[in-house]
Formats: sequence, C-alpha cells, structure tokens
Amino acid sequence: MIFITGGAGFIGSHTCLELLNAGFSVTVFDNFCNSQPEALVRVQQITHKELTVVRGDIRDRFSLEAALRKSGARAVIHFAGLKAVGESVQLPLSYYDNNVTGTLCLLQSMQSCQIKTLVFSSSATVYGNPQYLPLNEDHPLASTNPYGQTKLVIENMLRDLQRSDATWRIGILRYFNPVGAHASGLIGEDPQGIPNNLLPYVAQVAVGKREFLNIWGNDYDTPDGTGVRDYIHVVDLALGHLAAVNKLENQGQCFTVNLGTGIGYSVLDVVRAFEQASGKPITRQYSPRRAGDVASCYADPRHAQELLGWQAQRDLATMCQDAWRWQGKNPNGYSGH
Repeated sequence: MIFITGGAGFIGSHTCLELLNAGFSVTVFDNFCNSQPEALVRVQQITHKELTVVRGDIRDRFSLEAALRKSGARAVIHFAGLKAVGESVQLPLSYYDNNVTGTLCLLQSMQSCQIKTLVFSSSATVYGNPQYLPLNEDHPLASTNPYGQTKLVIENMLRDLQRSDATWRIGILRYFNPVGAHASGLIGEDPQGIPNNLLPYVAQVAVGKREFLNIWGNDYDTPDGTGVRDYIHVVDLALGHLAAVNKLENQGQCFTVNLGTGIGYSVLDVVRAFEQASGKPITRQYSPRRAGDVASCYADPRHAQELLGWQAQRDLATMCQDAWRWQGKNPNGYSGH
C-alpha cells in the first residue's frame, strides 16, 4: 500500500496509474485546491482498479494521521504543494505554509505511524542559476524564488531527518519540466486559469482557447535565442517514482536523483513540434525576458540510470502528440466532463 499526498494532480494522477498497473494498492490524500477528483475517477477507469481517496489537507495533522494509520501504507509519495514560481513571489507565506509546514506535519504523522519510507517531489529549481551544464546532483544548491526555496528547505529537512535516524528511507526526486499526458487522452495537465507552463499554453492556443503564445525573450545565448529547457514526459516521470519506491523497498538510504532526459529543447523547438503534432499553426509574439528566467537548463540524468535503472524513453514528438490528444479530447480540462 502506497499513500500519496496530492495524488490527483498532474504528476500524482499519472503516478497513481503506474503504481496500480504495477500491482500496488493506493490511497490518495488531497485537498483538491489545484486538482479535480475526476482525474482519479479516470485513473480507475483506465486501470480497471480501485484506489482509496481521502479529502484532506496535509496541514491538518489529525485527519492526516488518521488517514495514514487507516491506510496501512508502508511508504508515502509526497506531491502535495503549491508549485507556481510567479505566484510564490507574490504569496511567499502561502508557499512556506503549504509546502514547508505541510511537509513537517506529514513527517511527524509518518513518525507517529512508524512509516519511514518516503519519495519526495523536488525540483530542478533548487539549482538556481546553472553554473555549468548539464546539471548533475552535485551542482551547488541556491534557489532564486520562494517556490524553489521551499523545496530546498524540505530537502534539507529530509537529509537532517535521515542523518538522525538511519532507519528512514528517503528518495528525493528533482524534476525538470514535466509535459505530455497519458496515451489514452483521459488524464493530463489541467491548469487552473492562465497556464504557467509552456506546453499547456501552446495547447490552449492550438485548441483556440487563447489567441497567441507570448515568448518571453528571444535574445538568449541559445541556438535560436529562446530559452532552452529539459522537457520530460509525465509517464516517464511517473515510472521514475515507481523505480524509486522499488529501490527504497530493497535498500534503506537517502538518495537524490535528477529526473530529466538530458536533452535541451528551445521554446521554438517545442512550438514547431506541437504544430507538427496538432496540424495547427501556433500564433506567437515576442516580449522582453522575464526576471529570473535562465537561458538554458537541462539535466545530467546518468545517476538515475545507474541507481534506479531508470531512463526517460519518450521523445518530444510523443510529448506533443499526447498533450494534443488530451487537449483535443478535453478542451476545458476535467471541468468539461
């Protein structure tokens, strides 16, 4: 049994699906502040397997601990948290409260229930401005925004906890840029309001929900002047969590790995691939660079391959095709069901 906080979100729902397919039982604990219960209905529809859903907030230690105890879980995957960089600059206290205080409540609850296996959803934002590329796990840590700072605080909390008690088994997974959707087109990314990330925005332009794509900066020191990022298919990312759970079951330790492809694609690379996948032109315009954006950021994924036997399999064309299938079937996300 795996207990998943924030399991109805984009990455959480895809991870639930892969865990169910691998034979695990799953309990999801989610307050649905950034997600829809419908995502979990569809996960069960795709897998023909049931999972348990508990509505609750990880900062409510009483209900969290009760749900953990009742689940009989032997491991936790922790996705619950706010994740928009721009919003974190506007609302830093909300981010520290949700992400840091929420994680502290989760760890205290796990300790009470004698559950000491955790996979944590971290982010490449903990590297800050890259001092070298590709980014490996030894790169200095320094975030440039409150969202990244919360991830860094939590990582440090987890390392300190494991140092204090070696019976804890902790996997810290640093994601690069998750995109795409399940091949069924039934689950995918469903941003609330204006998308913060490139691919959902491009998809909404393609489907006619938005007039054009604003590209922030075309004067970076990159092959075409637009920002370069490491985009990873959400199914590959979900399978990385499965590999991490299996590793921790067999070996008690605290490890940190990058989950990325190791390939950097520019904004224009993504736009052209999406035009190819959708058959739709993506109208675009250029605006000045945004503060805090770096020119290039991509992973060195070799450690994950060596430690977990995991490697991203899906290319940019597949990411765009799957994202377009989801967007085409669900132009208004889950709320259109």
